[in-house]
Amino acid sequence: MIRAKFRVLSVTEDVYNAAARTIKLAPQYDQSIPEDRRFAQATPTGEMSIYVNNPAAVEELKIGKYFYLDFTPVES
Repeated sequence: MIRAKFRVLSVTEDVYNAAARTIKLAPQYDQSIPEDRRFAQATPTGEMSIYVNNPAAVEELKIGKYFYLDFTPVES
């Protein structure tokens, strides 16, 4: 498993679906936080964009909030 720490940068409403949003996230980095320094060595920059059509999830994904993203391989 790979873990990354991301921050929500923007939330954009979809023009065709009022319930949907495009959420943009970027790796988190704060030099004063040891955890962030460790993550930044592996993922220093980047951006992730997701389209979310779930009102409950959209409510959680607020600008400025931080999330851990876990990447676990799918076994075939």
